[in-house]
Amino acid sequence: MDKFAIIGIFIKDMSKISLVNELLHEYAAYIVGRLGIPCREKNINIISVIVCAPADTISTLSGKLGNIKGVTAKSMQTATN
Repeated sequence: MDKFAIIGIFIKDMSKISLVNELLHEYAAYIVGRLGIPCREKNINIISVIVCAPADTISTLSGKLGNIKGVTAKSMQTATN
């Protein structure tokens, strides 16, 4: 069963932006919406991604993002659908 989730991504190492975008492209079929905020004065990019996918897919994507050095990612899923 698919769930909705929000994945919050903080990118502190700007050289990793392309890796994040490649992963998001790989999971594009599950992405419902995306909002990116570049905070240049704080040297951080913040991306909020809304997905609708099986729970294991959400966890896998969040984990892959979080394993990129200089990137932090956390997900919050709906309890039930």
